[in-house]
Amino acid sequence: MNINQGCGSLYPEVVSRAVMANGAQIGIAFDGDADRVMLCDEKGAVVDGDAVMAVCALQMMKEGRLRQKTLVATVMSNLGLEIALQKAGGKLVRASVGDRCVMEKMLEGGYNLGGEQSGHVIFLDHNTTGDGLISALQVLAIMKQTGKPLSELAACMKTYPQTLVNVKVKERRDLMSIPEIAQRMAEVEKKLGGRGRLLVRYSGTEPKVRVMIEGEDERGIKTLAEDLAGIIKEKLG
Repeated sequence: MNINQGCGSLYPEVVSRAVMANGAQIGIAFDGDADRVMLCDEKGAVVDGDAVMAVCALQMMKEGRLRQKTLVATVMSNLGLEIALQKAGGKLVRASVGDRCVMEKMLEGGYNLGGEQSGHVIFLDHNTTGDGLISALQVLAIMKQTGKPLSELAACMKTYPQTLVNVKVKERRDLMSIPEIAQRMAEVEKKLGGRGRLLVRYSGTEPKVRVMIEGEDERGIKTLAEDLAGIIKEKLG
């Protein structure tokens, strides 16, 4: 009943094991309708959508093909992606979660590359929607052109620790209108001190608030996220 069960892009560890068992240079895993792709490098390490976008965006910038030197990603994409673009003289524009939102932002700004951490990448020069086959071919072409293994290419981006806590809520209120929540969010931002990122948003499909924090200290950001989630639960749960 579920064509994604135990395989494909949702379970990249399967293709990772196959890469190691066969001494392959790359592993490619699609989801059921192949609009998303997750890769594994020659060492079996998972290369997600953020890393795929980083590799492709930087190569397109070098070749002068990345319009306005800008990549579109969602608010969930890792901070490391944004930093990698900035170091190369590029820019990351963030859209709301969902490939439709990414596409809207691309059309609005005249950009030609965008996508999501989940492996849904849109190469607007080739297609108007995500296509895992095209994404995989783009990465293979870069490997062939540069002669570099995927592990080396993907190292262009440092992935910052990211923690996500979901909180069930009984009502949706403007979070910033609740003093205790607004105050704690400000405190978290201050503790991150520009070396991390806080994102608090309501789920679009469930009665939940999603608290996501990125930063250099994995244990530290987990504590901050759980603390903030506790206050949200107390006020809205």
